[in-house]
Amino acid sequence: MPKKKSSKTNTCEGGVSSAIYGLGFIGALVYYIVTATGFWDGVLGVGKALVWPAFLVYEAMKFLIM
Repeated sequence: MPKKKSSKTNTCEGGVSSAIYGLGFIGALVYYIVTATGFWDGVLGVGKALVWPAFLVYEAMKFLIM
């Protein structure tokens, strides 16, 4: 009798870090859209909202090094 293969799937759950990034993304998106003075500033704001952790780390390193 052949063995039955297991149908387990591997899932990756983000947990707390994904929730923090998601809330930060929404907050950054709202901030950049509200402070935009034109359409292209709003488009640029969406891109900035996607990479807000890079801005945060850059400013933190700048503060720590000086």
